[in-house]
Amino acid sequence: MYELFEAYLSQCSVWGVVLTIGAFGAGTLIRRKTGKDWCNPLLLGSLFVILFLRLLRTPYAEYRTSAEPVSYLLLPATVSLAIPLYEKWQLLRENTVAVFTGILAGVVTSLGSIVLLAWLLKLEASQAATLLPKSVTTAIGMDVAAALGGIVPLASAVIVLTGIVGGVSAQWLCRCLKITDPLAKGIAIGTASHAIGTAKALEIGEVEGAMSGLAIAVAGVLTAVLAPVFAGFLP
Repeated sequence: MYELFEAYLSQCSVWGVVLTIGAFGAGTLIRRKTGKDWCNPLLLGSLFVILFLRLLRTPYAEYRTSAEPVSYLLLPATVSLAIPLYEKWQLLRENTVAVFTGILAGVVTSLGSIVLLAWLLKLEASQAATLLPKSVTTAIGMDVAAALGGIVPLASAVIVLTGIVGGVSAQWLCRCLKITDPLAKGIAIGTASHAIGTAKALEIGEVEGAMSGLAIAVAGVLTAVLAPVFAGFLP
């Protein structure tokens, strides 16, 4: 059986694309069947891919090369989140100060918490720098981590994990903290858990999705600007 799979992988240059789409599709199906927030398609899909690579003893580098075409879709997918924002443009104009103040507060909290964690756990500078851009998209976060001397592959994993945790827990946290305003929900979700969280925000409502999409872009810019400043306070 292993020999058959190895032969297929060696002949198909885009097997990583097939595996990625198939794993995500399986995760989506499970999510629809169960209706549970913790059955996040990205989380389940990632576990399926890891299990597949582990069982076939396939190096991650080979999978990453084969699945590269999927990565090219990340940027246009993120840009497309501007469409819901355009539809809620009047709402943004009426709440501009509150929106940008909320995003700034979220970014400062995110970066400050990593600095505090680095001191408490006595992390090395490279480890802490890897965690600093955890709440922005991989396209921005990986560049920030690299510029600060962080571990780029680990930064990518941390960013994805942050998004998954945010997407799974967003609605529950808003309910526990009694956050009912759609604007506040969207800003909080997008600032804390980037595009993956925004996918959940879009499920919650149009306003939440639009504000979350805006938060991704603004939080990304602010993180790129402020991360080097906070990096100066790392142990």
